[in-house]
Amino acid sequence: MVSRHIQGIGAGYHLVVNRLLPQRIPTLLPLSVLADSRRHFLDKGSIAACSASCRYNLVRRIHYSNANMSSTTASSATPPAESDGSTASPSASKEATTRDEGSEASVQSVKEEKKLPPLKGAEFRAYNRLAEHMDLFHAHFRTAWNALWAAACAGNGALGGKNKSRGRSIIGDGLAFVAQLEIHHNIEETYIFPILARRMPEFRNDGKDGKGAAELLRQHHEIHEGMEGMRKYLRSCREGEQDLDMPALKTQMESWGTILWTHLDQEVKTLDAENMRKYWTAEEIRQIPM
Repeated sequence: MVSRHIQGIGAGYHLVVNRLLPQRIPTLLPLSVLADSRRHFLDKGSIAACSASCRYNLVRRIHYSNANMSSTTASSATPPAESDGSTASPSASKEATTRDEGSEASVQSVKEEKKLPPLKGAEFRAYNRLAEHMDLFHAHFRTAWNALWAAACAGNGALGGKNKSRGRSIIGDGLAFVAQLEIHHNIEETYIFPILARRMPEFRNDGKDGKGAAELLRQHHEIHEGMEGMRKYLRSCREGEQDLDMPALKTQMESWGTILWTHLDQEVKTLDAENMRKYWTAEEIRQIPM
């Protein structure tokens, strides 16, 4: 009876280990040992002690195994693997942390590389609506600028005497150009940019001195400085305080021409379909006034 009881304990223990922890926890007492132990455990108290010891060791190792499997977010902390109290080495912990960081970087890289499908036909036009409208306005300003620039480069001095009428025409065109560009920027900053700035950092303004504003708004400020200098000069010529001098007009235009043309191109590019689709739906873009 004692021998059969011991063999039953061994078989049951072996079955529990294989079901709960396959390939992970080695059998503490092999069946051969348990089978031979009938020569040493002849009383019920010894048999009970053996069974209790097996259950204790099994529960202890199950606890450590579960703790190890559940600590997926704390790679540097691992429970002891052996009963002698040894812990994971610093190098193993560092390697586990490095693997986790590399995995996160890989996922982030995949997200960044993922591109939206290309827009075609009506869908592209819907997302590109603001860019198309803005480019129409900017085309007018480019044409007006080129006409003034050509006149300034062609002249070789002051336009007085017989050329006074031609000078008045250039002065009128120049003042009209500056006024229209100023109105255009005022409309943008009052009605359009505040709407776009709700989601697009390219149109945000700090509301103070402009130093923290987005680049497009800082460009407005720099353009206005050049516009104001050119306006003062043309007004003084119109009032007869001085004759219109073509080299002087060219100098005025050179002071802000580069930033103006950069702004005209960059603003349209910022409003193009590929950028707008990152922040807005096609229906929302249709509702933005332009």
